[in-house]
Amino acid sequence: METGGNSLPSGPDGVKRKVSYFYDPEVGNYYYGQGHPMKPHRIRMTHALLAHYGLLQNMQVLKPFPARDRDLCRFHADDYVAFLRSITPETQQDQLRQLKRFNVGEDCPVFDGLYSFCQTYAGGSVGGAVKLNHGLCDIAINWAGGLHHAKKCEASGFCYVNDIVLSILELLKTHERVLYVDIDIHHGDGVEEAFYTTDRVMTVSFHKFGDYFPGTGDIRDIGHGKGKYYSLNVPLDDGIDDESYQNLFKPLMEKVMEIFRPGAVVLQCGADSLSGDRLGCFNLSIKGHAECVKYMRSFNVPLLLLGGGGYTIRNVARCWCYETGVALGVEIEDKMPQHEYYEYFGPDYTLHVAPSNMENKNSRLILEEIRGKLLENLSKLRHAPSIQFQERPPDTELPEGDEDQEDADERWGPDSDMEVDDERKPLANNSQPARVKREVDEPEVKEMEDQKVAVEQVKGVETKAEENSGSKAPDAVPMSIDEPTPVKVEQENMTKPSDQSAQMYPKP
Repeated sequence: METGGNSLPSGPDGVKRKVSYFYDPEVGNYYYGQGHPMKPHRIRMTHALLAHYGLLQNMQVLKPFPARDRDLCRFHADDYVAFLRSITPETQQDQLRQLKRFNVGEDCPVFDGLYSFCQTYAGGSVGGAVKLNHGLCDIAINWAGGLHHAKKCEASGFCYVNDIVLSILELLKTHERVLYVDIDIHHGDGVEEAFYTTDRVMTVSFHKFGDYFPGTGDIRDIGHGKGKYYSLNVPLDDGIDDESYQNLFKPLMEKVMEIFRPGAVVLQCGADSLSGDRLGCFNLSIKGHAECVKYMRSFNVPLLLLGGGGYTIRNVARCWCYETGVALGVEIEDKMPQHEYYEYFGPDYTLHVAPSNMENKNSRLILEEIRGKLLENLSKLRHAPSIQFQERPPDTELPEGDEDQEDADERWGPDSDMEVDDERKPLANNSQPARVKREVDEPEVKEMEDQKVAVEQVKGVETKAEENSGSKAPDAVPMSIDEPTPVKVEQENMTKPSDQSAQMYPKP
């Protein structure tokens, strides 16, 4: 597959989509701390590229309304949300027991504005779901979202609030079935666990498996109870390239769309699966990564695009800029325009980067076995599950500011005086023998030179209890998808005529 170029199909998939893009100018100011690989600054870099490529004028630019406590508590435990709201760097030493209980403090550090950061990125994802539910756009984008490791009662893997679960719960108010697809290099464990026992949400995760955080996502993990066969895990090894990846992705997703027939799709576009990522070990080009976006877009189903991992931040910005163009159906040049972060992209100053010559440890035979096994599992789902008429709560009202109206020029500027860290020191408490996210790439431009990058210790998530058949189920089911609540609202669907029936929605 080509590594450069950006031509898009001219057939039905070339049709323009109405896109809503969520961005808060303050998101780049949040700072996990010195030496930490997660850098919200990458969102600002992405936004700057979108502005200077002229993509913002082709979509509705919205400032997300911050998620409220009650929004977050639709999935997360009340005491966990209260903890996130109250904890500060100044008070954390007085709450060591709580920090341990909620897995906060190591690779999920306490930093200034932590709760506001959670509210911002979750608000963008839920806001995108609301726009899709009302038929106000075809594709919604929130590159600040996609934090797929967070659990009901704990932080995990740089993630505090699971905005993906919250957005899926919102989509379930209108759509009988929602598909979640994860192309981050790490397994989407928090989302899978949340919906492990329901047939209304199918989760599909393509990820590195084997002595790698979070350690979950075995091909044998298929869901439990009513959710059996509704979890699909695609375990991959180091060095997978564009061709090998698409030879799995397209036939599997074609079958999923045929059988599951989702009313909406959530695609987590974690960019740590790109070649050269600091913590990753795959070998995808930006175009190969974006091929997944283009393919899911081609089904003409309401689509929510979210961010996720990605730790070589210049490549993250490149990737999400290019994928925004794919969402819009707009071709953008490989030659990068001058902008405030231009020096990050030297020496070539191009949008695309060539993959490396690393070995692909995924043999054709192994990939064929994986594909065959997963297609066999899908064949056991004879048809899309039917949902009886039920009453449900009203749609969430999440007002958001339209940046086009509020401040048309603000989005074109650097938005911040945030300094990029020049030093990297090991994070605290590296004594625990847990799986780690290891750096494999060279230093970032302007971030550090000749300095070591920390190896962060992360706690493995609890393994799911063994099912009799050999598949696994979570120890605790965080929600019941199949309990209706008594409020009736008309269903809206952009891609097919409404059947005027409201759908079931889980109680919080």
